Amino acid sequence: MTIIVTDRGFAADDFARPIHPLEGVEALKDGEGIEIGPADDPGALIPLLGRIGLIRIRFPVFADGRGFSHARDLRRCGYAGRLRAAGHVLADQYAMCRRSGFDEVEIDEALAARQPQDQWLARANWRDHWYQARLRAPLCA
Repeated sequence: MTIIVTDRGFAADDFARPIHPLEGVEALKDGEGIEIGPADDPGALIPLLGRIGLIRIRFPVFADGRGFSHARDLRRCGYAGRLRAAGHVLADQYAMCRRSGFDEVEIDEALAARQPQDQWLARANWRDHWYQARLRAPLCA
């Protein structure tokens, strides 16, 4: 069973529509999901962005950050639907997930046991302690 992490903590997965691999994009019906991996080109989804209900980006290992770039690129291209990081994402990476455009993170029960909800909630204030936001703030207030 998977656990969905949001700014409110752990929850069950409530996305009930099919999620297709990128190779199965031709079978996509409006509101369904697509899953891409770190080596996939998110640009292939641009013509379909208005039809996709959820894009799940796989993180096969916690040290592979290409999914963060995919999320940022999809948001910059106008994707406004649900964006989910899935796999080996650590609680320490949650703020980065949110800043790069993800709405939620999907983890397995084993990771949830090692990094319980309180560790994820400690990073739910992802807008705080963001050095880039401080750099963009006016110097004189």
